[in-house]
Amino acid sequence: MEPPVRLASTGTIIHGVSVGEVLGVSTLAGARLIAGESGLGRIVQRLNVMEVPDILAWVKPHELLLTTGYPLRNTPQSLGRLVADLDERGLAALAIKLGRYVDELPDEMVEQADRLGFPLILLPNDVGFDDILNQVLTDILNRQAAVLARAEEAHRALVQVVLAGGGLNEVTAEVAQLLDVSVAAVDGTGRVLATAGPAEHVAVLRESIAHEGPPASPSPGLVRSFAAVPVLAGGHHHGRIVAYSPSGAIRDSDVGILERAATVAALVVTRQEAVNAVESKYRADFLRDVLTGRAGTAERVTSRARAFGWNLARPVTVLVAELDPDGDERSAQDRLVACWTAAIRRHDPQGAVAGFSHEVVAVVDASLDAARVAKDAASAFADLPPATFSTGTSRPSPGAEMLPEAYSQALKAARVGRQLHGPGAVAHFDQLGVYRLLSLVNDTDELHAFVRETLGPLASDDDAENADLRRTLQVLLETNLNVAETARRLHFHYNTLRYRIGKLERLLGNFTDDPHLRLNLTLALHVLRMRGI
Repeated sequence: MEPPVRLASTGTIIHGVSVGEVLGVSTLAGARLIAGESGLGRIVQRLNVMEVPDILAWVKPHELLLTTGYPLRNTPQSLGRLVADLDERGLAALAIKLGRYVDELPDEMVEQADRLGFPLILLPNDVGFDDILNQVLTDILNRQAAVLARAEEAHRALVQVVLAGGGLNEVTAEVAQLLDVSVAAVDGTGRVLATAGPAEHVAVLRESIAHEGPPASPSPGLVRSFAAVPVLAGGHHHGRIVAYSPSGAIRDSDVGILERAATVAALVVTRQEAVNAVESKYRADFLRDVLTGRAGTAERVTSRARAFGWNLARPVTVLVAELDPDGDERSAQDRLVACWTAAIRRHDPQGAVAGFSHEVVAVVDASLDAARVAKDAASAFADLPPATFSTGTSRPSPGAEMLPEAYSQALKAARVGRQLHGPGAVAHFDQLGVYRLLSLVNDTDELHAFVRETLGPLASDDDAENADLRRTLQVLLETNLNVAETARRLHFHYNTLRYRIGKLERLLGNFTDDPHLRLNLTLALHVLRMRGI
């Protein structure tokens, strides 16, 4: 797995020197490492002096602890446990003077230090703790100042990139040059938006991102091969900046610069989102005018559409995707637009797509398989929190002047398809059959009156027996009054069905002998199937 994404710096001292580098300062020229060589990469950020036996209550992580052994002079047996306790608290190393209060370190203590990789340092007797404190702390603070100055210089360079109008390509290029690494900007879905660095190194970086990140670096010291920081803006996670160095030379100070780059990248992303929002509004307004017949002549529509990269001068099909009820419409609508935009980009780069307040409308090449496009968008939408949409498809439209009619067809197909088949339906206007004709009746009150007049008490579900009789009537009409087949489908005895037919005719009229009445009953049942009408 990829190393955990590092959060923003807190402003405290986060840099230091390794134990190995501490041993190189002039005051420790006579010091000797007696155990824990594998821990020389541990970081020293502060120093402390052991003056009391209960030192464990006062130590902090990344400390170099200095002692003469005075607090342990009467309890040398406690030295054996001291290394494990200090290592558990994250200390960097223990430096001790021998001969005055403690003559030698127990073998158990040395063995444990080697096993834990916890450096034990033997200090020369002629070196004062104040000299060590002064020189090592000065080295740490100088290094911290240098790191901060470098980070500030990098920040100014990155901000200048943005002020000059640069985007993620320019930001990643600047970071790659500053740190001599390969860099990628990745969005929240894992899609690589921009890269910089040698091609072969970028290829490794892309592969690691595609496989959900490289394995963790084997040594968690100062350097690593990969590093990632989040791109955050307005409380939203917009992705991350990922860096790769084949030599494993990414240091903590470099990660600090990556954090600055992530802040600048957040500015770029939010700026682009603002631009995209304005462009999306213009596209949506124009497409709405086209679909409602208010955009002008066909020539004007074709010309303006070409400026958006749309080709409306060819035979096209209109698709309408409408969110099904009971979903979180505020969040789902934006995701619906994004999924359909991506699907249209894959299937028809010259197709038009825009989000309206409650729906997404796409105008695509008439030769495309509209059901496949809808399935592609639905697959992406299904990966997100629960919500569904219904899709309607129009007849092919020969040109821009016929798009208002095609839009009306697609909208009816989406709504009638949902009424007939439930949420997530995909319906073509030509496949609606008689429901297409019923959908053209704008006066729904008239349809309700027709159902009540035709079905009488069977139009209501208030009585369970009425619903049961309506089901019997529906199957009878579907089988063309075949009593034996109807009895088989409903699992009734033949005589029971005969009794029910008599009861239906007393309620509805002699429909077994009246084809016109049967037609009216069939249409009334179809209207009832159109849920929500």
